[in-house]
Amino acid sequence: MLAAIAIPSTPAFVANDSAAWETTGPGVRRKVLAHGPDLMLTRVAFETGSAGPRHQHPHAQLSYVESGVFTYTIEAETHTLRPGDSCYVPPLAWHGVVCTEAGVLVDAFIPRRDDFLV
Repeated sequence: MLAAIAIPSTPAFVANDSAAWETTGPGVRRKVLAHGPDLMLTRVAFETGSAGPRHQHPHAQLSYVESGVFTYTIEAETHTLRPGDSCYVPPLAWHGVVCTEAGVLVDAFIPRRDDFLV
């Protein structure tokens, strides 16, 4: 049997300025915004040339380009995404991103990424 993970409670409102950045890799920082058990919103800031390595997870994901330019790959399909563009990553799909111009992605996950809260 799996051990229960204690998840910190989150208020209904989260000010961007009050959420802390966490370094997740070279040139990549993430902050967790509002979330509940079934949904999570994050911001991920990338420096030019940094990457979110190819990976998969059981969560469905939406990514929205707030700023910058990104080469985004989902399974075998690759597209260049610019401000205002978005994409959908199905559960368990292999995906990754390379930042070609510094910027920020806004990512939503269903259900919540509890691993981001530990």
